[in-house]
Parts: sequence; C-alpha cells; structure tokens
Amino acid sequence: MALVPGSSFAEGPQNWLGACGKTQIAAIIAESLWRSGAIDALIWINATSRASVLSHLVQASVAATGIEPTGTAESVATRFVSWLSQTHQQWLVVLDDLSESEDLDALWPDGLAGRVLVTSSRSAVAAGRRRAQVIPVGFFSVREALNCLTERLSVNPAQRQGAIDLIEALGREPLALAQASAVVANSTLACRDYRDYFTRRRQQIGVAAGEVPSAAAVTWTLSLGQAESLLPGETVRQMLVFVALLDGHGIPGSIFSTPSVAGYLGAAVTPFSAAVDPKPAWDALLAIERAGLITVNRAETPPTILMSSVLQGAIRLAAPAQVQDPAARAAASALLEAWPAHEAEPWTAESLRVNAATLQGSATDVLWADGCHPLLLRAGRSLDGARMVGPAVEHWRDLAARCDSKLIPGHPDTLVVAAQLAAAYLAGGYAADAVTWYQRVLAERGRELAAGHPAIIAARVNLARALIMAGEPADAVTVLHRAVTECEQFRGPGHPDTLSVSDELAAAYLAVGDSTGAIRLLTRVLADRERVQGPRDTETMATRDRLAAACLAGGRTKEAINHYKRVLADREKVLGPDHSDTISTEANLSAAYQTAGRMPAAMQLSQKCCADSERVLGPDHMDTLSRLASLGHLYYAVGRMGDAVAVLRDTAARCERVLPYGDPLTQAVHESLVNIAGSGG
Repeated sequence: MALVPGSSFAEGPQNWLGACGKTQIAAIIAESLWRSGAIDALIWINATSRASVLSHLVQASVAATGIEPTGTAESVATRFVSWLSQTHQQWLVVLDDLSESEDLDALWPDGLAGRVLVTSSRSAVAAGRRRAQVIPVGFFSVREALNCLTERLSVNPAQRQGAIDLIEALGREPLALAQASAVVANSTLACRDYRDYFTRRRQQIGVAAGEVPSAAAVTWTLSLGQAESLLPGETVRQMLVFVALLDGHGIPGSIFSTPSVAGYLGAAVTPFSAAVDPKPAWDALLAIERAGLITVNRAETPPTILMSSVLQGAIRLAAPAQVQDPAARAAASALLEAWPAHEAEPWTAESLRVNAATLQGSATDVLWADGCHPLLLRAGRSLDGARMVGPAVEHWRDLAARCDSKLIPGHPDTLVVAAQLAAAYLAGGYAADAVTWYQRVLAERGRELAAGHPAIIAARVNLARALIMAGEPADAVTVLHRAVTECEQFRGPGHPDTLSVSDELAAAYLAVGDSTGAIRLLTRVLADRERVQGPRDTETMATRDRLAAACLAGGRTKEAINHYKRVLADREKVLGPDHSDTISTEANLSAAYQTAGRMPAAMQLSQKCCADSERVLGPDHMDTLSRLASLGHLYYAVGRMGDAVAVLRDTAARCERVLPYGDPLTQAVHESLVNIAGSGG
C-alpha cells in the first residue's frame, strides 16, 4: 500500500466477521510513517459516531493550532479540517472503525500534504469518498501468521512445535491467532497441544450449533478456560460480560475503581463506604488479558481496556439475560460514578459518552426498566456542554422517541427529556422545532403545576426565546407579558425573578421594533434592581447595559452614551478591566460614540478595546475578530484608507484561518475590502 501525500485509503474486510486485524494494520502503517519522519502530525480518530469524530477533531485542533475552541464543536472541527487542507505540514488522519460515511459530512480531511486511512467493517462505507481507494483486508498469510506466533512464543521456542498445523487449523484468522498464542504463552502447552484442544472444542460447538463455527468463535472459549485457571471463581466470567457490554475501542480504567464495580464483583459496599479496593477488578482484568481476550493500554493513565467487537458480540450472544442484566446495571452506575463533575474541555468525557452510547445499544431494556436511566441524561448534558449541537439533538431526539414508546403517559422523565430536546434544538438554531417542543413542555407543566410556578415561568421564557429566533417576536411579547404578570402576582414586582423576566420582555420589545416600550420597561427594572440589589450588582449593570442598547436603538444616543459610560466605570471597578464583560462594554460605548459622530472618542476606545480583546481573549477569538472588523470600518469612516485596508486584510486572513468556510463575518470583511477598493481607497 503506497500511502502518499494527498491520498486516501480504506481498509475493509474480505469476510463477514470483520475480524481481520484492520486496526492493527492501520497502527503499523501509522507508526511506520511517524518513525520515518514522513509525517509531522498523526491524528487517530475513533470514528464510530459523529460525536466521537467531532471530539477528536476539536482536541486535534487545539493541539495543532493552539487556538482555544470557541463556538460549536462542529464549527471548530470544520475550521480544523480547513486548516488541514491548507497547511504545508505532512499529516496522517486515521479514521478507525468508521461506521457511517454520513458521520464525516463536511468533516472529511483533505489536502495535498495529508494522508487519510480509514478502517471499517463495511467496505461500502468509504468506497464513495473522493479519491478513496478501498483495500480489502483478509486473513494473515502463512508467513504473517507464523511471525505472529513466533514473536509471542519467543520465551520458550519449544512451544512452537506444531505451529504450521495450528496456523492452518485456525484458518490464519488474526483474532484467533492472538487468542491462541496468548493461551500457549501463559501455559505449558505447545502449539500442537493447543491445536488438539481446538479441534475437539470446535467439533463440540459445531455439533450443538449445527454448523462449523469460525476459529475465533472457538478460541475465545479456550481463552476463557485459561483465564479461569489463572483466577478461579466467578469474577473472570463476570468481568468478561461487563467488558463485552461497553466500547471495545477503549473502556476508561477509572470505572473499575468505582463502588458499583466492587459491589458487582461481590464486595460489601454501602453508601458510606470509604475508598473501594480496585484489586479484585484488576486481578480479573489481568487474568483475562493474559488469556488474550482483552488488551490493556498502559500508555494511558489510568489504563484503558480494549476488546475486539467480534469477541464482544460472541460473549453477548452466549451470556443469558440473568447474567447480562446485573452487568449492565453495574456498568451504568460505574460510568456515572466515574463521570467528572466538571468537564474542563469538550473532549474530557468523550470516552464516557461513547461507552454510555454503546451500553444503551447492548442493554437497552435494562437502561429503561425504571424510566430513562440517569446515565443517558448525563451523556446528553455532556454533549450539550461540549457544544456538540448535531449529536446532542440526535441524542435527545432518540431519548424522546424512546420515552414515548417505553414509558407510561405523564412519566416525569418524558418531560425532562422534552425540555432537554427543546433546548438542544434552540442551541442548534432549529427554531421551529424548539418552539414545538417548548410548547409541549409548557402544556405539560401547566397540567401538573400551578400558575406562577418557577418551572412554568422558565418554560414561558424559553418558548419566547425560541419564538424570537423563529422570527415571531410578537408572539414572544405575548408569552412574556403573561410570564411577567404571573411573576408579579405570585412573587411581587420587585422580586429578582420578576426583574429577570422583565429583561426578557424588553428584549422582545426590541425584537418587534418597540424601542420606546423597551426603554420604559428597562428604566423601571433598573430602578428596582438598584433599590433591591444595589447599583453595582452584576445583574443591575447588565440591565443598565440593555437600557443603553435600547436607547441607542431608539435614537436617544446621548442617554445611551451616559448609560454605557456608567456601566463601563462600574464594571471596571467590580469585575476589573480585563473581564470580558468590561471589554464588551468598551466596544458598545465606542459604537455609541460613532453613532453620535464623536469619532476621536470612538477611535480611541475602539483601539483600546481591540488591544484588550487580543490580550485577554486571544487574537483569533470570534469577538476579537468582530471588533477588529469594526475598527477597520471606523478607519474607513474617518478617511484612514490605508489603516482600514491593513486591518481588514489582517482580519480577513485570520477569519479564513480559524472560521468555517462561508462564515458571515469572513464574507462581511471581504465585502468591505471590495467596497473600499471600488471607492478608490
């Protein structure tokens, strides 16, 4: 296989089992290219889902460009793919175990300096991609199989007796050879002895099944016996079933130190138990590893556990429900216990999300026995927090459908999921869908709660936001009027919740073009906040900022400037000059000065705002780029054509580097440059 720059190869199986060592071959190719210095960057992606692809691309983007992720995961991933297409650095992207070609829509890596290697159990998945050459991967040749056995049995060469006969008996299946060599290496058997055991076991299984089983369908049962001889008792079988229900590409080792796993293996665990002893779990894992049934990746901390998907399927097929169900319940609880309370980066919990999704696929009924399992809710909220808009919508939409089909009408989990789906639609810009689902949530809340309940008020506010996004601000005003009325009636006109809803109503007024109504309402809200919360409370400052914007929209520029100046002074004192809200107020005040024709003041503040934004947020942050574009327009307005062109060209270059293709800001900056050139500037 000649994997040269600009090329794409896809590895697929020649047999229905898919147990042909595609990942191992990809790893060998990747390592060879890396060690030879042929590539400067190696990006390995577990491509079993779009969420996983996005998470890996976001992580790679940060590592390669040093730019912190801003915006949705989709936008960051798209920017990184664009970067790959332009960089001169030699790179290799491995898309391991690609399930659906649609998962790479708008994310397919391309570029003259790059190579793409895809592995998939379905040859058709990558066959349609541009310039992708599909290479069927079959079983080992005799030489490859012999090398595999020889390397594994290097400690005791006498065990190689009968190696050729064993290779032929196993049909040169990579998975079967790996399991067989592990058993031989950790026993006193020779290859000849193992072949005899294998032949007898295959006959036994074949008689029971009515057909000749594949080699891998036999060798794993012999490996199980070997593992149980290394660690007698039930823990080996329990752990094997547990692992078979999760993601074979990588199970985080942290879950094996949880109380749920300890309890599953028979330890006495209570809610008040101190630290859990992980030794029994790891003893079982190490015995299974020595028998060739799993791989323990010790390069990661804690180590991760890997198991062939073919083997996982065979174990699930063999294990009865009374064995799988307790394992599934323990796995769900263990994943929840291992989930970090705070996910610092979008990819922090990717492995946990993938394992949760895999568990749902392998043990659906268990996770829905008592409603929607909390693990599924946690996984969805993790997708929301990682700003994986598309996968989050798909996740909540799937849960909503399952709630309707599996739970009784009115089940509390149905409403929880509906609210999450509505929020996901809103975050993704699917305004009409968000309106539909928020209306459903509001209707359900209204049936079970009294008017004025916080949950009903929240539902009205969210519905109004969706209506504004959907281009129906007048309906939003109607919804928010009722919300404000209920808040005033049940909590009082000066209650913080009433004031917050009034802020939302003012925004709706502005959306319908009623700046007078917005100014009147915000003036009253500001007075109440100053009285109740104090003049320098953060919410008071935010309301004053909204009032300034309303005044500017209503043509009351002098009042807007006065309010912005007050907000800026208060935020500098309370939040500090480097807070993002303070810098945002500088930008707003500069725009107000420009509207008033006070160009020197606007210029001075805009320059300071851009410098502060670059220093605090970074030169490629979306807000920084927008403020630089505004500065360029300001230069043009005062006749400084050279400065305008220089700033806008620099901004355009940055936008092209870090924003998705076709981003509105990039287009606006380019249009400004064209207009300046057309005016003779």
